[in-house]
Amino acid sequence: MIKTLAAHIKEYKTASIITPVFMVLEVVFETLIPFLMASIIDDGVEAGDMHHIYVVGAFMIGAALCGLFCGVMGGKYGARASTGFARNLRQAMFDNIQTFSFASLDKFSTAGLVTRLTTDVTNMQMAYQMMLRMCFRAPVSMICAMAMAFMINAKLASVYLAAVVLLGIVLAFIIRGAMKYFQEAFPKYDELNASVQENVSAIRVVKAYVREDYETGKLKKASQGIYDIFLKAEKQVVLNMPVMQFTVYSCILLISWLGAKQIVQNTLTTGELMSLLTYCMNILMSLMMLSMIFVMMSMSIASARRICEVLEEKSDLTNPENPLYEVPDGGITFEHVRFSYQKESDEAVLHDINLQIMPGETIGIIGGTGSAKTSLVNLISRLYDVTQGAVLVGGHDVREYDLETLRNQVAVVLQKNVLFSGTILENLRWGNADAGEEECRRVCRLACADEFIEKMPEGYHTYIEQGGSNVSGGQKQRLCIARALLKKPKVLILDDSTSAVDTATDARIRKAFAQEIPDTTKLIIAQRISSVQNADRIIVMDDGRISGFGTHEELLAGNEIYREVYESQTSGGGDFDEKAGEA
Repeated sequence: MIKTLAAHIKEYKTASIITPVFMVLEVVFETLIPFLMASIIDDGVEAGDMHHIYVVGAFMIGAALCGLFCGVMGGKYGARASTGFARNLRQAMFDNIQTFSFASLDKFSTAGLVTRLTTDVTNMQMAYQMMLRMCFRAPVSMICAMAMAFMINAKLASVYLAAVVLLGIVLAFIIRGAMKYFQEAFPKYDELNASVQENVSAIRVVKAYVREDYETGKLKKASQGIYDIFLKAEKQVVLNMPVMQFTVYSCILLISWLGAKQIVQNTLTTGELMSLLTYCMNILMSLMMLSMIFVMMSMSIASARRICEVLEEKSDLTNPENPLYEVPDGGITFEHVRFSYQKESDEAVLHDINLQIMPGETIGIIGGTGSAKTSLVNLISRLYDVTQGAVLVGGHDVREYDLETLRNQVAVVLQKNVLFSGTILENLRWGNADAGEEECRRVCRLACADEFIEKMPEGYHTYIEQGGSNVSGGQKQRLCIARALLKKPKVLILDDSTSAVDTATDARIRKAFAQEIPDTTKLIIAQRISSVQNADRIIVMDDGRISGFGTHEELLAGNEIYREVYESQTSGGGDFDEKAGEA
């Protein structure tokens, strides 16, 4: 874990080294001041030597200024190193997330990734800055102050030593009790972020169903969970202060009493007693700082583990040693394909799939909910890898291709349509960053998106809100189809991507595809048989298996599932999931 995190200090190594150096120098100068003060009192004030007071006073001022300078520089470089470290962690996590396969993404919730990129990284930033400054300052300050105290009077300094040992034991028990609560707290942030994210993204549904009170209750429950855990932790940590104050005041009283006796016996001077009391505060405050460090570290360890989970996650989809950079055509072959989302699982999602699809064919895919239609097409663009068997595109196993090359030639309009904040043109150019406006207009005509875009006040320069909230579901689908067409793919997969458009528009889209991109292999997943009945061939999926594969007429004649659905839909029934007579 330490090695993984340390690799992201990178260009901030110099600042990370300079910061502790300045902190140590600050401590050295601060430690000199009580010693010089004792000299002023004993050899200057009591002896009436003004020259000595001026000379030593000048040294004190110099030491204070040097300590101040070192403290400022330590703070400056510590802030630079910690903020840079946090920036690198965020960038590294975000970059690694971009390489995740769908299988890797399944391991993390969206809210969990957001928490790791924000709250957990902030905790690491604070911990790293504290480590660079306090982790060096506190031990060095305690050691220097203890050494100076023993130089002045070993008998009285032993009081500090006993107090440090006792206080260290007590603080260790306090921190140990608090650590377990901090480790429980951060996963609760995932629940809180999930609640907020879900509510904000679905705020229209919440208002439509008047569920504001319910959502408020969910958030309150998540917030209360974090509150309760941190309250328990803070109840432990808050004991630091009274224990520390008790120890400090006990030491001051004990040293004052013993020191006064030694002054009367002329074995200790007034200046030395003043120095000892100052060193007492330095020692005990250093120990207090160390306790704060341990608390912060206990909080950051949980965050560090969560960050490392993201950084160390490796996609199981990688390029071969000598990848292919050209897809010859859109022919697709499934050879005895078996697929499970969990590699070690005995329960397969797809069972012994064998298919032969010719380049340029239009293939319809229908099936009930959970019949693995989406799982089937996800294997073609290698969003997942097969568990057994092989999927071939253009005559080559998809695992032989460069991933970017394959996905540029196998365009997928996913079941969940997503648009990003920006203009329509900017969203379309996700398919081809170099596409001109005329080319964007052409694909929009193919997707029947031009008819609503041209009615907008700013046309293709209309701004799309985050998630496409200012366009309808059907408009969003058509924009996503146009975006995929800009890739000029060999294979185009529409995963239930016309479900929100009317049947007339659906028919126009299919007609445009047939006329304008005849050489592109088109796979259309749909619930409406009218969307696929004119396809060259149709695949009927049932529980992860191919129930039928043929033309509309062949399936009507020979496939009972297809015939039942066709009859239910043409007789006024519903979609694929509704049997005849149940509409």
